[in-house]
Amino acid sequence: MRRSWVKMYPGMRSHALTERGLQQMTRRVVITGIGLVTPLGNDTASTWAALCAGKSGIGPITRFDASRHDVRIAGEVKDFDPLTVMDRKLARRTDRFTQFAIATALEALADAKLDVAPIGDDVGVLIGSGSGGLWTLEESFHQIFERPPNRFNPFFITMQPSDMAGANISMLVGARGHNFATVSACATGAHAIGEAAEVIKRGDADVMIAGGTEAGVTSMTIAAFASMHALSTRNDDPEGASRPFDATRDGFVSGEGAGVLILEEMEFARARGAHMYAEVIGYAATADAHHITDPAPGGEGLARAIRRTLAKAKIAPEEVDYINAHGTSTPPNDRNETAAVHAVFGEYARHVPISSTKSMTGHLMGAAGGIELAFTALALEHGILPPTINYRTPDPECDLDYVPNEARHAPIKVALSESMGFGGHNAVVALRRVEE
Repeated sequence: MRRSWVKMYPGMRSHALTERGLQQMTRRVVITGIGLVTPLGNDTASTWAALCAGKSGIGPITRFDASRHDVRIAGEVKDFDPLTVMDRKLARRTDRFTQFAIATALEALADAKLDVAPIGDDVGVLIGSGSGGLWTLEESFHQIFERPPNRFNPFFITMQPSDMAGANISMLVGARGHNFATVSACATGAHAIGEAAEVIKRGDADVMIAGGTEAGVTSMTIAAFASMHALSTRNDDPEGASRPFDATRDGFVSGEGAGVLILEEMEFARARGAHMYAEVIGYAATADAHHITDPAPGGEGLARAIRRTLAKAKIAPEEVDYINAHGTSTPPNDRNETAAVHAVFGEYARHVPISSTKSMTGHLMGAAGGIELAFTALALEHGILPPTINYRTPDPECDLDYVPNEARHAPIKVALSESMGFGGHNAVVALRRVEE
């Protein structure tokens, strides 16, 4: 594989950055592999099928006793067995969020039909997590009070930090290029993929394994979000609890899982005959600088990110055929995200379909941007717009086409994925279907 790439660019040595001429070229980035573990399924095929069918992955919490909690529902990953993707020793020494990341990275590499070993110096890993090893943190908190300090978990330091997902992936597959983690709350996954694309564009890698992972359905985090009054309390109706843009929405539903993409420089992908789901044509990130949890009034920060993304993609608002919304099902988020779309798209805002897949998966926090970019790429690939389920009561402040309740077939060419996070983080990525 490497030989064919070198033939295309004579004189290029093993590392992408060492060929000065490469920096003068226009480097385009495409998605060639997708891996998913979500509340809807433990792989891409089952997740996408459930998503298009409008199924909900939300149900009663089973991983801990939630009977004392005010909120007892979540979007849990079901029947996930880490031993299907790693040996028992590694499983014992990794947190659930890392296990999700490994499973999705391996699926994405298999989907891309990519062997990392021959090109490891030019393959990077950029996997983000909003909170890292929360299961390890919560269990270790009890241990420090219940056991002598000299019997504390010796692997705590290598299980809990957010960067351990990417570190373990790089060691498993031999990726020796760029390797770091993004942390920006619920915008983490989108930032990871957007920044990974930039790494390739500037010539620092030919391939990036990028996305987000989270395993935050724990007793501590459910209690914390509930105390903020951020979560839906519809315990008697789990599947109907996440209802983005609906007038009766009462908060988000916590979820877990991972979404990882394989990004490649376009000519590199073509040289090896890779299938290309979509091209990454634009990415921008902004900060609200307004409030620690509430979006800026009118979604001003998100609107700036959308405008910058469109400018970098060199497309007009009217060229966007679909938007995968952040759409958390909280009153302020959905209202302000709608306002941001109005501000950027003007009259066209009412004509562009926009859906929130969180209505089915719940909110995967740091993994949300990763799985939603995967959904956006799959929408371009298959010409199917996932629905916003549980949309029953229109909200006058949320007046767009939210693809209500049923998936829609549409031959789309350009799509956006929007992400927002506590702290005022905004990230937007634009994708375009590749005509192979």
